[in-house]
Amino acid sequence: MVVVNLKKYRRLLVVMIIVMIVGAAASSTNWFLKIIYPIHYKSLVEKYANEYDLDPFLVAAIIRTESKFNEKAKSPKEAKGLMQIAPITGEWAAKELEINDYTEDMLYIPEINIRIGCWYIDRLRGEFDGRLQLILAAYNGGSGNVNKWLNNPEYSQDGVTLKEIPFWETRAYVDKVLKSFKIYSILYR
Repeated sequence: MVVVNLKKYRRLLVVMIIVMIVGAAASSTNWFLKIIYPIHYKSLVEKYANEYDLDPFLVAAIIRTESKFNEKAKSPKEAKGLMQIAPITGEWAAKELEINDYTEDMLYIPEINIRIGCWYIDRLRGEFDGRLQLILAAYNGGSGNVNKWLNNPEYSQDGVTLKEIPFWETRAYVDKVLKSFKIYSILYR
């Protein structure tokens, strides 16, 4: 009889602990969302976002979308690192930023990758007058393509905004970054 009661109490205790954990989790989903939307390399993101007057949550959203914070990520098109910097962009940025003894493998170094990525976003911001949709589309699909789309009445009625992004990958990319940016802004502010 005593053994049976101990088992019942143990089960009851386990159930109570589970209910408490689930209750705590349900009352605050922030911890769960922060697992799905982390900000790794936070000090580097903040450092270079501040240097280029960018929102650090935008930078985090781009990194999450590009590489899921995997510093060793490499795309089929040879883009590398956290912000998926293309070799040609890395070379151009290295000259502009005076990165000594630059090699393509340096794109896997988080500090260099985030620095170049933020520099490039800043360049695109200047080219597209701060219009976020165009900046993100250019980051993913190339600024040359975005300029072509802006000059095509099928995609832009005013030459300033895009009513449609013809590349499905770029369209999905812009949507993902904007969604992540919104979530980061709510979750971490």
